[in-house]
Amino acid sequence: MKQLTARPSKIGKRWWMAALIGVPLTSGLLWLTQSDWTTQLQDLGGLTGSRLEAPYRYPYPDSLAESSAPTARIEQEIAHYQQVVRQPASSGLDTGALAIAYLQMARATGQGHWYLLADQAAQQSFSKLPINNSTALSVLARVAEAQHDFATTLKLAGQIPDPKEAIALQVTTNLALGKLPAAHQAAQQLVDLTLSPSAFTLQALVQVAQGQDTAALKNFDYALTIEEPGELSTSARTRTLLGRFYYERGQLGLANDLYREALHILPNYPAAQMNLAQLEIRRQHYGAADRHYTQLSAASAGASTVYDPLVLRGRARVKALQGDRPAAEALWTEAETLLRQSFAGTSGFTLGHRRDLARLLLERGNPSDTAEAVSLMQTEVTRRRDAETLDTYAWALATQGQWQQAQTVVKEAIALGTRDATLFHRAATIETALGNPTQAATYRQQAQAIDPNFDQQAQQAAGLGTGLGS
Repeated sequence: MKQLTARPSKIGKRWWMAALIGVPLTSGLLWLTQSDWTTQLQDLGGLTGSRLEAPYRYPYPDSLAESSAPTARIEQEIAHYQQVVRQPASSGLDTGALAIAYLQMARATGQGHWYLLADQAAQQSFSKLPINNSTALSVLARVAEAQHDFATTLKLAGQIPDPKEAIALQVTTNLALGKLPAAHQAAQQLVDLTLSPSAFTLQALVQVAQGQDTAALKNFDYALTIEEPGELSTSARTRTLLGRFYYERGQLGLANDLYREALHILPNYPAAQMNLAQLEIRRQHYGAADRHYTQLSAASAGASTVYDPLVLRGRARVKALQGDRPAAEALWTEAETLLRQSFAGTSGFTLGHRRDLARLLLERGNPSDTAEAVSLMQTEVTRRRDAETLDTYAWALATQGQWQQAQTVVKEAIALGTRDATLFHRAATIETALGNPTQAATYRQQAQAIDPNFDQQAQQAAGLGTGLGS
């Protein structure tokens, strides 16, 4: 096996950036490295099941000391700015800084009450400083995004003076809305503006949604090539997303290595733990999957997080596959309670988990639940229309026997371009029910082309991961 292209040195990075001055940034990148990427993409195809090689291993081990207490710095910032804003002379900027710290804590821990505090602090900051307050507007937009209120997110993004933050929000929001041309344009603008790992990762996500796998791989690799020490969450996130990309194409060995490297960077990183559990379910390693769920729950130290209902859903799936239906029912019931609280606001903050509740109702398989699942998804698709949401809606419609409507919805999802074996398998099932065996066979072939290892085990693990379309 060939060695993958080595990561450039610091000096090499600076020259590499400087070489692009005077040409469009993305065009310059493609021009500079086109021949290298051709070779590298060929090498990537042979990595399935192998040990992870450069450039995917994290190259800054000295930075990992911070990962043992990832929230310690944020806690210090919160304590500092809480003290500052109590002073009579505190400004809107001070309150905005506190809002940012609260938002960072929400993302680091998954605890919903931090979103509520971030929103409140940002509102206070904006009332003190209603002009040119990028910080407050950004926090308000990010909170709206967490609530799946994408219309508000876009409206706020349009008011943010900082173009980098405004454009980044346009990327993620248009992705969720299924407006992929707009997301693509915004992602291109962000890369040209910042040339940052986050920008390249966002561009890769848009290209995945559009079915542009080769281009997406290039941008994932760009993101890793220019990563810097100390950006632990960004580095872990990019590897987790890339692992999810490979998982959905049946390359489980490489997916496993990427998830574990993300956990090497940030131990107990929730997205990596969730995706590893899904991978182990697909491999029928149910004990290993349950251990990942248990580790994720233990990491929260008893505090309620947005991941709790997802963990319970996953554990219920494990129990059901092991034939322990009573245990699965108990876990589904517990997850259902939390999910209903999350979007009803009874836990103190409203989050958008209608799709997750609909999935729970569908996978539990009680006929009395199907009408509510359809209703939930009818509401959800008015808020976002990405392929994953449309697929869940088609599933709900099909479960209720509304095959024609399900066909219309699944065709809309496929038309986005997203290459998802589960989506094409769903389309095949719908066409079979409608008496269209030729089209069903075509969809099954497309599913196998995307994931040559797509089988019953893959179907049983579907919907439990997080990342690309979540």
